[in-house]
Amino acid sequence: MSLVYWDSMLFVYMLEAHPNYGPAVDKILDSMIRRGDTLCTSVFSAGEVLAGPRRRGSQSEVDTIKQFFMSGTVEVLPFALETADRFASIRAANKVSPADAIHLASAAEAGVDVFFTNDADLRKLSIAGIKFFADLDGRMI
Repeated sequence: MSLVYWDSMLFVYMLEAHPNYGPAVDKILDSMIRRGDTLCTSVFSAGEVLAGPRRRGSQSEVDTIKQFFMSGTVEVLPFALETADRFASIRAANKVSPADAIHLASAAEAGVDVFFTNDADLRKLSIAGIKFFADLDGRMI
């Protein structure tokens, strides 16, 4: 069993049934469930995923997404003072956006085994507290 972090886009691909990436994300989730892995993400991911439906004015989508994040399917990690300190260290040492640093800090603070992302630049990083990075094909780096 592993602790697996998903970047925000994986949730967007899954929840919006993205025609290209949605099936890959569904396959990742199915494999995780079979292995008994724990899915986690930052509370920031919920905000990022909610932005699209809020922009579209779709309250039903907002409700569905909020219900998903509260369902227990995903462990929503808090952004505490310790995480903020990791965020600062990551930003100081790497050229990453504040949003990416929040994800990396949240994952590192939780000590995740795998960080899934579709961002090739993030997969090139080495961050203490994150054992492996993986792409949507499940390739570990």
